[in-house]
Amino acid sequence: MWTADFARYFTARAVSVFGDAMLTVAAALAIGQVHGATGVGLVLAAWMVPFLGFILFGGVFSDRFGARPLMLGADLVRLAAQAVVAVAFFTGTPSMALLIGCSAVSGAAAAMFQPGVNGLVPLVARDPQRANATIRTAVAMAELLGPAAAGVLFALFGAGPVYAVDAATFAISAACLAGLRVGGVPAKAGSTVRELAAGWYEFRSRPWIWNVILVWVFYGIFLFGPLVPLGAVLVSGDLGASAYGWMQTALGAGTLCGGMAALRLRPRRPLAAGAVAMFGFGLLPLAIAVHAGLPSLLAAAWVNGLVWAFWSIMWQTSVQTRVPPEMLNRMTSYEVLGSTGSLPIGQALAGPVAGVVGAERVLGFSVAVGVLGCVALLLSPAVRRLTRVEDLSTID
Repeated sequence: MWTADFARYFTARAVSVFGDAMLTVAAALAIGQVHGATGVGLVLAAWMVPFLGFILFGGVFSDRFGARPLMLGADLVRLAAQAVVAVAFFTGTPSMALLIGCSAVSGAAAAMFQPGVNGLVPLVARDPQRANATIRTAVAMAELLGPAAAGVLFALFGAGPVYAVDAATFAISAACLAGLRVGGVPAKAGSTVRELAAGWYEFRSRPWIWNVILVWVFYGIFLFGPLVPLGAVLVSGDLGASAYGWMQTALGAGTLCGGMAALRLRPRRPLAAGAVAMFGFGLLPLAIAVHAGLPSLLAAAWVNGLVWAFWSIMWQTSVQTRVPPEMLNRMTSYEVLGSTGSLPIGQALAGPVAGVVGAERVLGFSVAVGVLGCVALLLSPAVRRLTRVEDLSTID
């Protein structure tokens, strides 16, 4: 598996995720210090809105021109945007307009980058599941180390160096992508609207895909969305801020173990196995809702990270091996839009609803939704019966 192309792609992904993980902390610390919580919210929203707005076009352009050049261009744009913010922090206090503008540019560039993440894996690795598991393990490490590095850099040197290092990660990722030697994709005739329609047709013609995404829409509102904001408040209030940090560490450790498990386990029905594993996801919101002690909380977080990583690898591998290569990037764009588009709704509603009925009841409902979602996946014949593909030449 460790060809030169896979090694370059592996490095690009790991370094890029490390930079993204740093950026979240940098925004919370640096922008919050200057412009307060409202400023942080506006900057993060400025990233998310163009990301969701352009993600479908990212899929079309990736299929039309090839994923690699589009991802390379996106990295260069984000390099420039983060460098501008770094210079602004080095030379003074950046205005909200500058921060929002650069965040919006980065979000639009990320929409061009993300669809190709799936599409490149089958081109650089003969065994997509093993490649996904290896990359997921590295991503978990990057997500663990990125926030810590950002916190240390900010404490020692301020915001400028954090953004400078983040910009450097995009430069490294771009250099790795520039060195890839993968087959090009010829431009396709036809309008963007027609290609979007073709992608939508392929998406809805595969029940196993849209059944999963439909469940994920509900998960975004009722499970994933409330978990982070309410979990942070309850855990910090019960056990202290350090306990929340330990919980995040346990999540990361579980994600590493999930990636390593997917290196070994190759279930004949990957989505069914992933859905069974996802029953364990609800242990974390349950532990938070019942105000569990630190050992139980950490155990639940570890299981949460493990089953999420295992499901993610089963899902990514199924998409990569079951969708025709010429449609893979567009399919990924619809998948990303469907699976993440509802997340801001859940995050926005979590606080107000918890203020009315209580955070514990909201998280208890999240647990119920998590269980019902897994049951729905297993009751779907298209999901339950989907088998793994060993020979990529059989992609339908």
